[in-house]
This record gives sequence, structure tokens and C-alpha cells, in this order.
Amino acid sequence: MLRYMIKRVIMGGVTIWVIITITFLIMHNIPGNPFAKEGKMTEAVYHNLMSYYNLDKPLGEQYVIYLKNLAKFDLGPSTKSKTRTVNDYIADNFPVSAKLGVTAFSFALVVGILLGIIAALKRNRWPDYICMIMAIIGVSVPNFILATLLIEIFSLRLGLVPTSGWGTVSHMILPAIAMSMMPIAHIARMMRSSMIEVLGQDYIRTAKAKGLSEGKIIRRHAVRNAIMPVVTIVGTTFANIVVGSFVVENIFRVPGLGKYFVQSITNRDYSVILGTTIFYSIILIVAYIIVDLLYILIDPRIQLTNSDKKTSFFKKKTVESKWG
Repeated sequence: MLRYMIKRVIMGGVTIWVIITITFLIMHNIPGNPFAKEGKMTEAVYHNLMSYYNLDKPLGEQYVIYLKNLAKFDLGPSTKSKTRTVNDYIADNFPVSAKLGVTAFSFALVVGILLGIIAALKRNRWPDYICMIMAIIGVSVPNFILATLLIEIFSLRLGLVPTSGWGTVSHMILPAIAMSMMPIAHIARMMRSSMIEVLGQDYIRTAKAKGLSEGKIIRRHAVRNAIMPVVTIVGTTFANIVVGSFVVENIFRVPGLGKYFVQSITNRDYSVILGTTIFYSIILIVAYIIVDLLYILIDPRIQLTNSDKKTSFFKKKTVESKWG
């Protein structure tokens, strides 16, 4: 178990390093620089700015300087803001993204589980078909298109909620729904499949033979066992919701970190692009590591063994890691 945890942490660290390197190289190989479009800037000011942000140094030297600052948890100053650093953007704006992400995640978890249970109990009947159609729509329609449709229907035509902004519960409704539709679809389909499998088990038939009511059987036996696969994807689902909020936050003018990330791409703000990418990558990879460990802790049937002191595998039930 300890060796497995160490292996996952090391692989996660290597993955983060690869992401940092690739993002750094891509940013610095795009034609132009953050100050290329400043038409009224004098040559002296231009060179001073390039020197201040180390952009006049060779690429390898810039990379080493960035890694040294990163080791001190310094993500660098923004090239477009004179007063804010990347750390300031994360500290000030990520709580907004996290709040919206928690709301969307909670909504997706509750609705997805309920739809999956209904679809399984009403298998091959119209409630099942409706739930699965909703799941297909959630998987097929991108969240930015769904966000536009929600604004058109519920804001512009019906006038029920604001089109954009932040500060009240009503401002969170549409972006939370737009962000949660795809997770709802995945959770509902997983819950449906797991519930159908559980309902066919021997202990369910035994419970029915003992005279337990259908409601008790579903609550005490079926749901508790069928929800296990959903629990193991909770971490990655939450991370994916938060990381995938960039475009939705921009559409609804939510002052979260995703909005500034999109703006930084347009403004060629290298520091914000790199810092935000690294920050969200760490969240995603940590979530994957936690989920890998949850497979072992939640399901007692899973036993981690070591066959040849080099290869780790799961006995009785194989669980594949995100990194192989």
C-alpha cells in the first residue's frame, strides 16, 4: 500500500513537470510576445519590460529561472497588470470558481444519482428512456452551447434569472446547470448500470423472499451497493467541473479564475497562463491520486499485491490508474 502511494505521488509529480515544460515551451514558441502590440511603446521601455520579465534571456535560462521561482511557490507577476501577481489572481478569484464548482458538483451528484435510480427501477419503460435521452444530451451538447441556450430561454425570454454577474444565488443557477449537465449524464449512466447489476444479485432476491418492502430493499441494499462506483469518481468529477469552468465563467461574466485564464490567453499573459495551468493541473492530478487510493479503501475486495517486486496489480479486481 505504501509503495503504491509513493509510486502514484511520484508519477503525479512527473506528470505535473511534463505539463509545466510543455506549456512553457508552447507559450514561448508562439510568434510575438506580451508587449508586441503596444504600438506607442518606445524602444527603451520595450527592452526594459523584456528584461524585467526575463523575456530577453535564452529560453533555457528562462525555464530554469521559472522552475526556481516555482519551487518557492512564486508563480510570477502578471505581464498585463502592474499591481497583481499570479498568486494574487489565484487567491482572489479561485474561491469564486470553487464556490460555483461545489454548487454544480452537488447538483450533478444528486440529480445524476436520482436519474440513474429511476432509470434502473423503470428499465425499458418511458422514465428510463427520458433519463437516458437527458444523459445523451448532457454528453453530446458542449457546456458553452448549453449556457447560451439557458441564457436565451430563462433570462432573455422568461426573465427568471440574470443573464450574467455574481453576488446572489440567482446568479449561480444557470452557470451551475451548464457546468453540471455532462457530469449528470456520466453519473446517471453509471448509476443505472450499477443499479441494474445489483438488483439481479442473490441477496436482493433473498431480501424479497424475507418479505422486506421494495422501498427498504432499494434504500438499505440496492442503493448502498450500487453507489460504490459513483463514489470512486467523486474526486475526478469535482476536479473536472472546476477545471472545465473556463468558458462558462466567461460567458456568464463570473469573476472566477477561469475568466482571467481566458483573458490571459487573449492578452498573451504568459505568467497567468502558466500559473493557472499548473494550479489546475495540480488539482486534477491530486484528485486522480485520491481516487486511485479510494479504490483500495472503499472496496474491501480489492487487494494490492506485488508479484515480481516491479509490477503492481490488483488481485480479484483490476483497477486501472489514470497514468497506466
